[in-house]
Amino acid sequence: MRIEINKHIVADSKICGGTPTFKGTRIMIWQILELLATDVTREKIIKDYFPALTKEHIKAALNYAA
Repeated sequence: MRIEINKHIVADSKICGGTPTFKGTRIMIWQILELLATDVTREKIIKDYFPALTKEHIKAALNYAA
């Protein structure tokens, strides 16, 4: 089963056991939120995960967490 949480995030039982991920990737939302919580900058995250993630992905993760 696939649930589209927002434009950038999905939860698909076939991907990472249904843990929310960014569409088209296996990057789990919690991973990015954990990096942000440990003061890794958005720019560093985007650089490290380029081209899979953009500023919009980071914003979507923060909105999801809220």
